[in-house]
Amino acid sequence: MKKFLNLTFIILLVFYMPWNAAKAQDENNFELSKNIEIYIDVLRQLNLNYADDINPGELNTTAVDAMLGSLDPYTVYVPESKLEDFELMTKGEYGGIGALIQKQGDYVVITEPYEGFPAQKSGLKAGDKIIAIDGEPAKDKSTKDVSEKLKGIPGTSLTVTIERFGDTTTQEIEIVREKVKIPSIPYYGMIRDNIGYISLTQFNPNAASEVKKAFTDLKENKKMSALVLDLRGNGGGLLSEAVDIVNIFVPKGTTVVTTKGKNPENFRVHKTRFAAMDTKIPLVVLVNGNSASASEIVAGAIQDLDRGVIIGERTFGKGLVQNIVSLPYNSRMKMTIAKYYIPSGRCIQAIDYFNENGNGEHDKIPDSLISEFKTAGGRSVYDGKGIAPDIKVKTQPFSQVTADLYTQNYIFNYVNEYVLENPEIPAPEKFTISDENFEKFKDFVVKQDFDYKTETEMLIERIKKSAEREGYFQAVEPLIDSLDVDVKKEKQHDIDKNRKQIEELLRIEIITRYYYQKGKVIASLKNDPDISEAAKVLNATDLYHSILNGTFAKEETKETKE
Repeated sequence: MKKFLNLTFIILLVFYMPWNAAKAQDENNFELSKNIEIYIDVLRQLNLNYADDINPGELNTTAVDAMLGSLDPYTVYVPESKLEDFELMTKGEYGGIGALIQKQGDYVVITEPYEGFPAQKSGLKAGDKIIAIDGEPAKDKSTKDVSEKLKGIPGTSLTVTIERFGDTTTQEIEIVREKVKIPSIPYYGMIRDNIGYISLTQFNPNAASEVKKAFTDLKENKKMSALVLDLRGNGGGLLSEAVDIVNIFVPKGTTVVTTKGKNPENFRVHKTRFAAMDTKIPLVVLVNGNSASASEIVAGAIQDLDRGVIIGERTFGKGLVQNIVSLPYNSRMKMTIAKYYIPSGRCIQAIDYFNENGNGEHDKIPDSLISEFKTAGGRSVYDGKGIAPDIKVKTQPFSQVTADLYTQNYIFNYVNEYVLENPEIPAPEKFTISDENFEKFKDFVVKQDFDYKTETEMLIERIKKSAEREGYFQAVEPLIDSLDVDVKKEKQHDIDKNRKQIEELLRIEIITRYYYQKGKVIASLKNDPDISEAAKVLNATDLYHSILNGTFAKEETKETKE
């Protein structure tokens, strides 16, 4: 009898579960139909009776954006008018002239032409002010407006009227748009006698093949015996490319990532498909807080499989997978369909977008819900907060004076003058900022009446207001005035005190003008604390293996300041 009751319970449970799920789905379908009917009637009533004419397209986009905005930031609607930007985001390519631009004052300025693309080939330079496009004045236009004018179908032409830095005359330049494909690898080469380096900035459809090509060249032609793969600032891209890049270093058939979603079709195990290129070469992967998504799959898989050492800062923490869905009228929706789990079984998603905190906001995964996982060799790793590097390298933030000189374009505009006076410079590896050049920069800043507010000055202003409000100002005024004078006097030396930081930004900006994106990467590597730490680990076999086998002492974590 007991067996019969147990069997009956099991049968009822089996039949109840799908019936219950079906009932829930029916309820969802009813809610969906009901709300679609309400939405359509709202639009119809507005169109018939609203006091002014409405734009149904704009209203619909607003409604859809608001609806998707309540989910997660990666589920977005892409109308046909935004497909150009969407193609750039997903494939790293677009039709245009190939240049970065920025609003400065009343006009948009060319800040960085890409080498080998129409802007650079037609003679546009950083510092060129865009006065008009095809005869239409560009004054007071936003960066977005100008960008839309510069983009277009490859093969079409446009005329850009520019004013060169330091000149008052204008000139017209005709440019033929091309398909601009931003390279996944702006630079690769040798950073030490035996250590190769590959900078990967995005996971576009050709990322894995480009990494394989660079890896082969470094190993066969440059005698590389250790590698640094730089994923800092890489916000991700195609999951399949991440799997194929991991495949360079691990054998065929290795599980790299598993995706799990509500729809059973989105449960997939992604394994390496090819024979590895090298399963033994010592490997360091560099990451930072802007390394996300596919970057975290690569770094996380390499860490979980104990295949290499991760150096830098904790990664962003994006453990969600998106898919592109086609919608009517040539529109799209990028939709979160699953979470991904790296080889140890952990999901590194940092923010819980599927549960609200009661205030309509989403919180980070709390420490109480963080779980421990094990790498292939038994090291402890954790979920919920991105990828924690094996060795942390903490860089010092820019000082206030350095940040203001950069963001207010004093460095950019000084380099415009420098380029006018210097037709060429030494190779990126050899170029330095001389004392004479630094003094010229200081003179330039003085002539431009550069000023900025320090935190101390803002604090003094708050003290003044508080003292006035509370009736103490007359008593403390002499002390406050004396303090204000001393701060302003000391502030005059801020540029010299922060010379190292400012000099580094000047050096990189100057090199970029002559050697473009490749030169920028080379320049940035010279004083890079992450690179120094990577070289130290790769040149010390015992240290490298102690990290991978778990005997490396955590208190040895490196905190390097620039």
